[in-house]
Amino acid sequence: MAHVHSHPELTKNQDFVFSTLSEASGPMTAYAILDSLRDKGFRAPLQVYRALDKLVEFGLVHRLESLNAFVACSHPVDCGSHTAAAFAICSNCGNAEEFAADQAVKSLSAWAEDAGFILSKTTIELRGTCSRCFGAPSA
Repeated sequence: MAHVHSHPELTKNQDFVFSTLSEASGPMTAYAILDSLRDKGFRAPLQVYRALDKLVEFGLVHRLESLNAFVACSHPVDCGSHTAAAFAICSNCGNAEEFAADQAVKSLSAWAEDAGFILSKTTIELRGTCSRCFGAPSA
């Protein structure tokens, strides 16, 4: 579970979406978020997508490209200040753990600079089996 952030510019819908992701046990698709917020008056996917767009822009939420899902940032402070995110995603249970990958990001940034490529965002997604599932018996 991610921690609670305060952001003075959050709208009511953004706050609902962020709270839902912060309390989630794993990544959530936009439609799963919509389903969990129907009792808060959410009716259309566009309401969720607009909130997610801003939350990603603020750095409070990350989009996991390979899952087409979202997670709340798990950095303890200053989520909006980092330009790179790294995740270990379990192929078995779907859990996604955010971690620091400073050396990898530094290497990728150096490559991009050498290649004349202007980075706007870096997201690293590692797929595998988490420690909880690794020793679990097969069903």
